[in-house]
Amino acid sequence: MPSRRAGTVARLGTAQTLAWASTYYLPAILAAPMARDLGTSEPTVFAAFSAALIVSALIGPRAGAAIDRLGGRPVLMATSVLFAAGLCGLGLSQGPVGLFAAWLMLGIGMGSGLYEAAFASLVRLYGKDARTSITGITLIAGFASTVGWPLSTYLESRHGWRIACFSWAALHLVLGLPLNALLPKAEHGHPGADPAAAAAPESEARQEPPSWRAMAILSFVFATTWFISTAMAAHLPRLILATGATAATALLVGSLIGPAQVAGRVLEFGWLRRVHPLLSARLAAALHPIGVGLLLVGGPTLAPLFGVLHGAGNGILTIAKGTLPLVLFGSSGYGARQGWLMVPARVAQALAPFVFGIALDRLQSGALWVTAAIGSAALLALLALRAPAGDGAAAPVTAGR
Repeated sequence: MPSRRAGTVARLGTAQTLAWASTYYLPAILAAPMARDLGTSEPTVFAAFSAALIVSALIGPRAGAAIDRLGGRPVLMATSVLFAAGLCGLGLSQGPVGLFAAWLMLGIGMGSGLYEAAFASLVRLYGKDARTSITGITLIAGFASTVGWPLSTYLESRHGWRIACFSWAALHLVLGLPLNALLPKAEHGHPGADPAAAAAPESEARQEPPSWRAMAILSFVFATTWFISTAMAAHLPRLILATGATAATALLVGSLIGPAQVAGRVLEFGWLRRVHPLLSARLAAALHPIGVGLLLVGGPTLAPLFGVLHGAGNGILTIAKGTLPLVLFGSSGYGARQGWLMVPARVAQALAPFVFGIALDRLQSGALWVTAAIGSAALLALLALRAPAGDGAAAPVTAGR
């Protein structure tokens, strides 16, 4: 990766780490003190967070289209300000109304400033040559929870949750905003500011319009895999306990998820980048159902292996959400297309904690069969797709033209 591009990836990856740590990973630490101080319940706080995810789904296509037109720098700079304003609003809230209003503002920022926007920014700069850069960003931002949870815990324990929110807001202004401002300016009219991608627009201009059936299949894959990852993030300890494992084992499994995600992304950055992204996505989609089968057959002793397989698959699939639309449909209009592809995924993400919580209450460890079935459906959907001719596979997309 050229040094200039490596610098862009480092800046954008750091800004993404801040964005994820201060939004998506915030409620896990601050929901309880927020609810206590605001005189409401923890489910109400998480309902506000779910509302933010719904807003992010609605904003995503417009934000992506803006990145297609303007490049990522102005959009991501604006989201730094939005994040800061939303976090300040959260710190100033005095009840449920202020809580929801602040999270809705953060939802606008999340819809225009998390991974989809970062991926679109890289594609706007580098065209179809952006795969390695996308992987690099996820490698860095994969540590968002590792950084965010301890820092939020420290700030809340020492100064309270309001100061924690204000501190994250300040970081967006003094760190996130300058990092996004230093991103390269996209050239007008076409992706490919980097010389390595200069030929991309001419070749992609001859591509056929994307298959709507293929778009629907890919959107289904993203929705199902995000449902699984969010359900596991919300309920993993209780789920592992339901299999008969000890609390220590449940804690161990939870601690393995993050490193396994990073390991999966390192694998994608190394060996798997030599294969087509569709193949690596299929391999990744198979890991969660395989892990479930091993856990349910082998019992709690295999719970750590389940955690490793789930985490590694989830880490690779995060990259696939950026690379698959690029290789299947090209870079033209990537941002808006990515926004539309992710609308069902954001909705599934918002519903997953509640829906899977019901399944866990009723089925106990049998709820794992639910996620295994959903993961298997995602794998079957990926098997129905083929890479475009001349892109590392012999057949065109079989989902229809």
